[in-house]
Amino acid sequence: MTKPVVFCWSGGKDSALALDALGSDREYEVVSLLTTLTRGYDRITMHGVRRSLLLQQVAALGLPLDEVWISPAAANAEYETQMEAVLRQCQARGIDTVAFGDIFLADLREYREKNLARLGMQAIFPIWRRDSTELIESFRQRGFKARLACVDAVKLGRRFSGREIDANFLSDLPAGVDPCGENGEYHSFVYDGPLFRTPIALTAGEIVEREGRFYIDLLPGTAAA
Repeated sequence: MTKPVVFCWSGGKDSALALDALGSDREYEVVSLLTTLTRGYDRITMHGVRRSLLLQQVAALGLPLDEVWISPAAANAEYETQMEAVLRQCQARGIDTVAFGDIFLADLREYREKNLARLGMQAIFPIWRRDSTELIESFRQRGFKARLACVDAVKLGRRFSGREIDANFLSDLPAGVDPCGENGEYHSFVYDGPLFRTPIALTAGEIVEREGRFYIDLLPGTAAA
């Protein structure tokens, strides 16, 4: 009998790769996605992607969505309180396993495991310790498509805002930047791939700089821009 899993979904490529990996694991079944959003902005926390696009994304994936809402500049205490409230709801539905798309940040993994253990839940990491270059190549080869939604202003700069993760992406990354952006160099939004029922059409909006990052306002559109 498979274990039901709630997947901590950011909307980006690591989430898509981990969800894809779980699809071939007969031990688990993803029954819900869970995303943290910021009140007032109505966007995915950290990534800055509009909730309206997130809703298109989860509809294309055919999975229900649990939402964790936090205030702008929320401290860890608020995040943990709001996350616990939603996870308790998941437990009431018979779910005690949470999946994440982390790759190699050991301190973050320990933080997640510790918080879940306190709730009597467990964490799984389907793409843990896989090579970043191999992962980004696998992402493209599997047919996923994504655009950069948020980039580090120093490590990548404005020119990478909205960039497509394509064949030239790796060669254009500056030295020292992790190919998967695992150190926070960039965040992405996946708009198509083998898990999607239909692709999500995007257009590129305004680029703004906040707290050392460039965010591009990805908008629903009739064609990928």
